[in-house]
Amino acid sequence: MIVVGLFDYDNDNDNDNDNDSVPGISVTTSVLLAPRRAAGFAAAAGYPDNAGFGSSPTPCLEKPVSEKAPWITYRPELKVLDCTIRDGGLVNAHQFSDAFVGAVYRACVDAGLDYMEIGYKNSKKVFPTDKFGPWRHCAEEDLRRVVGDHDAAATGLKLAAMADAGKSDWQHDIVAAADSPLDMIRVAFYAHQVSEAVEMIRHCHELGYETTANLMAVSNITEEEIDTVLEAVAETPASTMVIVDSFGYLYREQIDRLYKKYAAAMAGTGKEVGIHAHNNLQLAFANTIEAIILGCNRVDSTIYGFGRGAGNCHTELLLGFLRNPKFNVRPIIEVIQHQVAPLRKDLVWGPSIPFNITGQLNQHPRTAIEWTEGPNRDDYLAFYDKVVSES
Repeated sequence: MIVVGLFDYDNDNDNDNDNDSVPGISVTTSVLLAPRRAAGFAAAAGYPDNAGFGSSPTPCLEKPVSEKAPWITYRPELKVLDCTIRDGGLVNAHQFSDAFVGAVYRACVDAGLDYMEIGYKNSKKVFPTDKFGPWRHCAEEDLRRVVGDHDAAATGLKLAAMADAGKSDWQHDIVAAADSPLDMIRVAFYAHQVSEAVEMIRHCHELGYETTANLMAVSNITEEEIDTVLEAVAETPASTMVIVDSFGYLYREQIDRLYKKYAAAMAGTGKEVGIHAHNNLQLAFANTIEAIILGCNRVDSTIYGFGRGAGNCHTELLLGFLRNPKFNVRPIIEVIQHQVAPLRKDLVWGPSIPFNITGQLNQHPRTAIEWTEGPNRDDYLAFYDKVVSES
């Protein structure tokens, strides 16, 4: 038994089915996670690896602040991308008013954020305009209607859109970067779509865009599949390889393993590692901090956590944690008060029992979303029994 503060980790290997593993990444609570969690707390506190946390009782030696917590001083190379419109739009089919998108845009500029993801560049055939708002497609005329002749150099903010493999007409709908307010295209894909994703990255790079590779549902694929994707992306001009916790399933230990795997695969390529976290287990902020501590320099967040299902790491929390003096949280609080918080009257997002359940089961949140929109939304036990019986 390992005890760390108020945390009690079972290390007796009693086959009690404590298992926090990602498929293909074999990590079990009883054997590996308990001592690693203890070591993680020790390391975060600046203690030696063997300072009484599961091995020899070496006295805890005092260390300089810079060695205890090197992440406290800001890193100017760490960039924040706010994806409120893109991820939040999954809650309301991207049917935002121009005024709302404009308010979020101005808040991102005034807050000193580095990137704003303003929506998707997805196909109107797959997402017809009679069912989905303009920010599912980010047509150039819609972008300019809200952001005008956006100038990234003058504002300090780069605009991004996400294009999904298999869901976007990227050969035709993405114009040259010189003719668009967009500066970045983020390519989202599942492991089996990596070939198309590589083509998309190269195509968008040739058009003049900065690009990223966002491998989705990483918690639900094998380690061999992850390795295959990383090997393919390493050869592309993508600036960033993003860890995407689509189901909000990952714990700190898995973030550690994935970050180190991604960083090793991208070593020597000049690529950064990014993190996009979901909040099903209320760990999106914590996992983002963990990635930052490890060296992650590209981090995603949404204002008020506004995003699909349980939502994301909160922008206002992230800016409060980071020490970069260029960030100003006040414009974010203002847009929360006047624009984002009022949406809660009609829209549902954020941590809740159904989203917690799907997160723990490593499932897509679609079943929880459907349940929260139905007549029995508060019958948590019925939802639990349903998803467990169908697992």
